[in-house]
Amino acid sequence: MLWLKLVVSPEPYQSTGQSKSGMEETRAMFIRKWLVLTVTAFALGCAGPGLAVEPHAHGDKAAAAKLRLNHGKKWQTDEALRRGMNEIRAAMTEALTPIHENVFTRAQYDALADRTQAQIDYVVSNCKLPEAADHQLHIVLEQIIDGVAGMKAATGRDQGAAKIVRALAQYGDHFDHAGWRPVAAPTHGK
Repeated sequence: MLWLKLVVSPEPYQSTGQSKSGMEETRAMFIRKWLVLTVTAFALGCAGPGLAVEPHAHGDKAAAAKLRLNHGKKWQTDEALRRGMNEIRAAMTEALTPIHENVFTRAQYDALADRTQAQIDYVVSNCKLPEAADHQLHIVLEQIIDGVAGMKAATGRDQGAAKIVRALAQYGDHFDHAGWRPVAAPTHGK
């Protein structure tokens, strides 16, 4: 009942025996915890099914959501999605040769990760797909986000980049994006 007095009573410290400052600290702590829980619950609710499906989180690849076609056809796209994915593809294409040659620096990986994340943010904010297509897109974006995290990790940054390249290939296989080409493997010994 103390929490109810903290929220409802205009002078809660009078009925609990605590000092005014102690009670105000307790009230502030309660409000902060309540806000954190509310914001977290709201964020999870708004994220939809896409957030709940994280192949890396449970280690069970078979239970992870699988990309599928739309009754044998590729999913529709919109301009925002095509623009964002083209930008991610361009960034990965530019970086692939130095990554394969092991000359890509930590700072370059961080910049590539930030550039990729900016495009993910753009797509999420601006893309307006039907619900079923959006669910499929979230599977691709989660893989790209995992790749971004990998590129920011202390080790195995090239594996993060490889994960993004694989996700881009899956995007092209499952989404109707005119002119889309997968990221080509770099040619060695130019």
